[in-house]
Amino acid sequence: MPVYIALLRAVNVGGTGSLPMAELKAICEGLGFTDVKTYQSGNVLFRSDEAEKTVEEKLDEALGQKMGKRPGVMVRSRKELDAIAANAPFPDAKPNFLLVYFLPEKPPADALDKMVAPDGEEAKLTGREIYVHYPNGSGRSKLKLPALKPGTSRNLNTVRKLADMAADMENTD
Repeated sequence: MPVYIALLRAVNVGGTGSLPMAELKAICEGLGFTDVKTYQSGNVLFRSDEAEKTVEEKLDEALGQKMGKRPGVMVRSRKELDAIAANAPFPDAKPNFLLVYFLPEKPPADALDKMVAPDGEEAKLTGREIYVHYPNGSGRSKLKLPALKPGTSRNLNTVRKLADMAADMENTD
């Protein structure tokens, strides 16, 4: 049974979009997902026989009912996460300064054309992801890139950790 990684948008442990990870786990189990594991805020791994898009839609709908509006859920397979981590551009970037924006669908080829990067940020589009290197960190960045809006980001360290967790789950088959 495939292992999926769901990355939730606009969800955190406290404040707006608050969703305790125990509740996220219970929602996933209620949808019939098995071997559910959460990691940090807004990341959940699980097994399901259903197709990726079906899983994504079911989880987003269930979260929307719980939270009052759909947060946005991006689902990827372990193989996709492995490739995203392995093919990260900007090899000199510190992993915590390299964010991967996971998007619900592949953006247009010109998605980076409207980028305004006053602090020397660099971006690369690959598939349904946009990598952004923040040389001074993302916290105070004034980067403007409209294509990022529907997505959710994780730094490269988190992407690697989620890929490792998914691989461990697959290796216990």
